[in-house]
Amino acid sequence: MDKRNLAFDKTNFILLAVGMAVVIIGFILMSGGESTEQAYDPSIFSAMRIKVAPAVAFLGFVSMIYAIIRKPKDAKAE
Repeated sequence: MDKRNLAFDKTNFILLAVGMAVVIIGFILMSGGESTEQAYDPSIFSAMRIKVAPAVAFLGFVSMIYAIIRKPKDAKAE
């Protein structure tokens, strides 16, 4: 059966899925308790929420962009 010349191959979809999982992990790391008028939660200013989690999410978005612009190895110019 002829393989159609598709923009994405299996590797692109795997990279997209991994990138999306990394983004979701980054957002989960950012979540947590909240401060209210009655109770102050100092963990909202933890290094995990302010530095690590946004960096993880950013790396996930960058990897998704790479997965989108990556050309399949077996793409033939016709």
